[in-house]
Amino acid sequence: MIFKVFYQESKAEVPVRECTHSLYVEAESEREVRQKLKEKPFNIEFVQKLEGAFLEYEQNHHSFELEK
Repeated sequence: MIFKVFYQESKAEVPVRECTHSLYVEAESEREVRQKLKEKPFNIEFVQKLEGAFLEYEQNHHSFELEK
């Protein structure tokens, strides 16, 4: 499964929409995504499972780069 993760660059940052970044992670569950990213200094806002038309749309987007 592929998940889209919305995050801030630093755990000290207050979530502000204009500063939110996203990345794509391949994992079996949201829990596994969070485990994979726990060593990074990210403030994870939201983890969204992508499937169907949503996944297809994101894959066709210019910034789609999958982290494993």
